[in-house]
Amino acid sequence: MSVRTRFAPSPTGYLHVGGARTALFSYLYARKHGGTFVLRVEDTDEARNTQEARDAIFAGMRWLGLDWDEGEGKGGDYGPYNQSERRANYDRWFEVLRDKGRVYEDGGAWRFRFERKPVVMQDLVCGEVTIDYRDESNTPDMVVRRSDGSYVFHFVNVVDDLEMKISHVIRGEDHLMNTPKHLQLFEALDAPAPHYAHIPLIQNPDGSKMSKRDTGAAVGDYPRQGFVGPAVVNFLALLGWSPKSEEEIFTMDELIARFSLEGVNRAPARFDAEKCAWVNQQHLLKMSPSFFAESARPFVAEAGLPTGEAYSAVAPLVREKVRLLTEVPAAIGYLLQDDFAIDPEAMEKVRANDAAKDLLEALARDFLALPEWSVGATKQQIGETAKAAGAKVGQLMFPLRVAISGRAGGPDLGDILGVLGRQRCVSRLRSFTATLA
Repeated sequence: MSVRTRFAPSPTGYLHVGGARTALFSYLYARKHGGTFVLRVEDTDEARNTQEARDAIFAGMRWLGLDWDEGEGKGGDYGPYNQSERRANYDRWFEVLRDKGRVYEDGGAWRFRFERKPVVMQDLVCGEVTIDYRDESNTPDMVVRRSDGSYVFHFVNVVDDLEMKISHVIRGEDHLMNTPKHLQLFEALDAPAPHYAHIPLIQNPDGSKMSKRDTGAAVGDYPRQGFVGPAVVNFLALLGWSPKSEEEIFTMDELIARFSLEGVNRAPARFDAEKCAWVNQQHLLKMSPSFFAESARPFVAEAGLPTGEAYSAVAPLVREKVRLLTEVPAAIGYLLQDDFAIDPEAMEKVRANDAAKDLLEALARDFLALPEWSVGATKQQIGETAKAAGAKVGQLMFPLRVAISGRAGGPDLGDILGVLGRQRCVSRLRSFTATLA
């Protein structure tokens, strides 16, 4: 049997990380087994559906790299892929149930007649689960068609999975108790049921249920916050799944190769914003210098900093210093423009160094006299200037960094000197020492 998985969002709001992880696990499973990943839209709630939400879901999936094989914009042999266009399909299968005597009218609505027996399901994550339908007071017959003629989720979900030949349904654990109902519907329709895998829910750090308003819930926020798609995919994969090793950083291809439902945990996953930022940092470190610069460019431009020729050389210098692309403008601002702030704490440390002013003035003169301006030459000159003054190199390095960058840390000092050039460095040294008078 060929593997066919699906993701079936409702366009009533943005793409939640829980939904995104469900889509990711379904995508990984399909790709791992050379199967098909289907995107269908459960858009029957006309009062709450919006085009904005629909667009946000598609945009979020594309940003994450979850490219579907059938569905919106792709077509396929089992469409239409919007539930709002599938009314005739539901009517046809409803008549099958009516012909079999498995539905009956109740106050204008139609209920599905459960078989009164234990229903045993073998979940690929949760194991064997049994629901006893012999006690009708606990498991009343369910409505499948409302009095207004519309169909409920349980019925259309089963019909769609049946017609689209879905082989594996991977969804959140909150749907676990729906599955026996679906299995009874499949049996009544004389159709084989897909395999089910219910994955643990995502919780907040304190163990509470992650709502739409909680930090990290909206996938659409991640690009604006400076995350990159492959990093968020990596992070989401680790929420409830283990590679059975100490490794934590994976590309999409590596996730596909390693993924298995056996590796999905039973316990709920805790969302960790700091861990997400750390994973993002690891992915930034793997970028080529040019790709990092291009990825950060929109954020730098939005901050009002120049993004011309100098920018492409400057941006890679801070690749190892930032966790998010939104941090790049602040990290490189002093390299692109001469108007920058001095960190007060760093300034106080410089003022506490009685020799700083004389050392920086001497270095400015020595820099002007250098025959050539190169990383090696400038670093050698720093040592010689300090030695000539009877000082340690460290007594000069820190004040120099603060004078030309305004901060206590950052890229290699030689790289900063090389990017700024002789005249800008000397000018900054003179301006800074004037404040030390």
